[in-house]
Amino acid sequence: MLLLRLNTPCGAAQVMNGLRTARTAREWSQERLVREIERHARQHLLSVASTASLRVYVSEWENGRRAISTRYASILRVLLGVTDDELTGKPEAPPTGSAVDGYDELMGRIDAARNVSQTMVKTFMDQTELLRTIDRQLGAASLVDQMTAHLSTLEDALTFAVLPETRRPVALALAGAATLAAWQALDVGAVERAWRHYELGKRAAQEADEPMYLAHATAEQAYVLCDAGRAPMAVELVRDAQRLGGTAMSPRLRAWLYAAEAEICARAGLQEECRRALDNAMKCLPSGEEARDPDMLSIFLNGGHLARWRGNALALIGDEEAVGSLYTALEATDPTFIRASAGLRCDLAQAHVARGEYDQAHEHLRQARLVANRTGSVRHRRRIEQLTQRL
Repeated sequence: MLLLRLNTPCGAAQVMNGLRTARTAREWSQERLVREIERHARQHLLSVASTASLRVYVSEWENGRRAISTRYASILRVLLGVTDDELTGKPEAPPTGSAVDGYDELMGRIDAARNVSQTMVKTFMDQTELLRTIDRQLGAASLVDQMTAHLSTLEDALTFAVLPETRRPVALALAGAATLAAWQALDVGAVERAWRHYELGKRAAQEADEPMYLAHATAEQAYVLCDAGRAPMAVELVRDAQRLGGTAMSPRLRAWLYAAEAEICARAGLQEECRRALDNAMKCLPSGEEARDPDMLSIFLNGGHLARWRGNALALIGDEEAVGSLYTALEATDPTFIRASAGLRCDLAQAHVARGEYDQAHEHLRQARLVANRTGSVRHRRRIEQLTQRL
């Protein structure tokens, strides 16, 4: 979609607020953004302007004096992990259509939605799984276009499905995809998009009558509050997620929810409640090496994962046990969980800082920074900088 020149003061402010906000969320200077555009162009054999011209373009894009062309918009979306609307700061356009002749189009879309089969729903699920795998190994920033298109397809399928036997399977697929998209948005620093995706995932889970998906989306949404400095409210929300799941939850999801509660309690300074939640997670977790929940494919949790989560929570409250748990988790970590390894290194750095072991903390932060830069994780980079300031 071509992004037209914005000539009005309002348009200029929108571009500035969109592109500049996305850039500063990554803590990049304009010069760094120019270098990243050039690096991306070299890697993908794309033609871009000279360095001097790119410097002018970036300045003019942010001040609304130059339109962002389709070519550069596609590069910037990948580099910054944003949508077109977030890039330009413009609101969603209202739907258009003919008031007189719209019935034929509407009925056509309803008929198409009615023909969504179980095979098609499985295709939706498989697409979500592929995006989840890429996200886990390469990060979320490069997936914004694919994820946006995937959600749009699922939302359309649900919007125009009429009968419950068609709506419920599509709603379930949408609940899983929206929650994944929300976590990806949170990772790249698009917090409002993350919140809206969680709300979409919760509505879809309710439509599908799937308490496990509702509980999971609600608990992950608590992290948005936590990252915004509202940890006490996040504690209430993650506990509400446990209530929403009720007796329908699998043991692994229940353990996951307790582990999430422990981490959020730690960030709220509730030390005893953190330890109690960790104990509950250990009691609920099924034995064995299997990590994936067959009833909830987005949940990965076994003894190794829980050791890492335990170490993270204990590091946050300054407990001496944290280092042992984290090194156990480091030895058992799944090499395909690339982005998660940055979080584990941050946890180790935090644990070493609490013990006054600054050389070890520096080394883990160095490795965490390498991974965060590789995956484009704004969330992890922000934490790395916070820890670095404590050294």
